[in-house]
Amino acid sequence: MSDQRITLRTIRKWVREGEPFSMLTAYDATTASWLWRGGVKCLLVGDTAGQVILGHDATIHAPLDFMVEITAAVRRGAPDAFIMADMPFGSYQCGDDQAVANAMRFLTEGKADVVKMEVNDDYAPLVKRLTSAGVPVVAHTGSLPQHMRVKGGYGSVGRDKAEAAKVVETAKLMIESGCVMLLLEAVPNEVAETISALATSNQIPLIGCGAGSACHGHVVVLQDLLGMTDWQPPFAPPVVDLGKQIQEAAARWDETVRSGRYLKEDHPYRMRDDG
Repeated sequence: MSDQRITLRTIRKWVREGEPFSMLTAYDATTASWLWRGGVKCLLVGDTAGQVILGHDATIHAPLDFMVEITAAVRRGAPDAFIMADMPFGSYQCGDDQAVANAMRFLTEGKADVVKMEVNDDYAPLVKRLTSAGVPVVAHTGSLPQHMRVKGGYGSVGRDKAEAAKVVETAKLMIESGCVMLLLEAVPNEVAETISALATSNQIPLIGCGAGSACHGHVVVLQDLLGMTDWQPPFAPPVVDLGKQIQEAAARWDETVRSGRYLKEDHPYRMRDDG
């Protein structure tokens, strides 16, 4: 293992020392390598690939084999990064035996460091079993995108006292069940502050996705950050307008080819002089 490899121990040290850390989604080797060079040491191979890579309307359409394969690709692109693999919809709701087998694939084939599952209290026994089997689990609570069909759409949670208390209760149960990290999505600051205190006292890193500043680390979808999506969640404003830049580059390429100028005067390959 490389001396610069980021591990769970590294992240726990950051938490102890009060050092915030960044995370971005990644879905391919090339992009992962550039994110690492840019200083992002933690990458989430998210089921958002179903939307931003495959073009579906929801995360639930990301296939298991596809997710395992792109997790391995991200590992090859950023071999020293801490890589979190999203277990896609249907891969862990299918009975505990199959869920364990699927989770293990992300560690053995995908070379991930941890697997992430969207959880409620019913998943406590599965988290315990996975932990016992040697599979480190990130418990994703708060807003649960894989439940969007039940909810009728995406949205924040924990905005009233009862709902907030339930999110905190679930986080506490997941810690007791053995999760190694928590991911908290789309909740008010007050909820994140309560869970952050609980997580810190148990040396459990807390990653926020639109969950306020109290989290130890923060993750957003890369394409949102780069301005490549038509709509971004309010917690992920673009830092560049890469979508427009790609569009302009494509337009210049199209114009160069259609004009007949491409390789007309500067073709790099010449016939050899046989004489």
